Amino acid sequence: MEALLAPIHQFLKCKTPDAWVAQAARKENLPTILIDHLICELKAAQSAMYLIRKYAVDEESGNALLAWLKPFEDFAYRKIGDWRELAQHEKLTKSMLPKSGTPYSQDLINKMVLLIKEELHHFYQVLEIMQEYDIPYESVGSSRYARGMLKHVKTYEPDALIDKLICGAFIEARSCERFAALAPHVDKRLSDFYISLLRSEARHYQDYLALAQQIVQKDISDRVAYFADVEAELITSVDTDFKFHSGLPEAGFA
Repeated sequence: MEALLAPIHQFLKCKTPDAWVAQAARKENLPTILIDHLICELKAAQSAMYLIRKYAVDEESGNALLAWLKPFEDFAYRKIGDWRELAQHEKLTKSMLPKSGTPYSQDLINKMVLLIKEELHHFYQVLEIMQEYDIPYESVGSSRYARGMLKHVKTYEPDALIDKLICGAFIEARSCERFAALAPHVDKRLSDFYISLLRSEARHYQDYLALAQQIVQKDISDRVAYFADVEAELITSVDTDFKFHSGLPEAGFA
């Protein structure tokens, strides 16, 4: 596990504060952690779908992507459907056709479709764990984390795409780092689950970075360093809304 995490720790500018780990390990905060984790998995899938639809596929393929995620979105946002039936929707049933004249389309499709499949599977796995722990699903608001990253994305192309990919890399890397940080402080069922997620989360961050470098074909280290600072500030500054990606908990937070 240390070999897997070493590049993550090098990529991120800071580690998760011990105070966040302590709060996340508290039994009374488990529903918040699991439900927010659930929604983070869906949002990761949605973000990848957006990138494919906007930059890589034709309209028909884009519509197939929308249909793929719809049962998960219906459950999470509209409380429609039985969560047990979501397992049958985890696989994409249509091949994605890349846009012509965009040399990176196929690689973006390949990496992002795999990411979506894995995120949707993780979504279902979290629901299984919530069932085991008798935690009902409730809607939760979004945290400041992803918003805080994405508000720094440039508004013109291809820089906007590059920034979105870099943000995706940081979000996936932080998720990996947090699962590893939390695993020793929870029961064996949760610990085993978090550890099982590390390899895919680590690969996701690498895929995002590789795509960014491939598309721009120039050094992106300055932009990566910029977002490293943004991300570290979000993680280490006081955050009044405790979530999976939240910052430093307020003193006395219960």
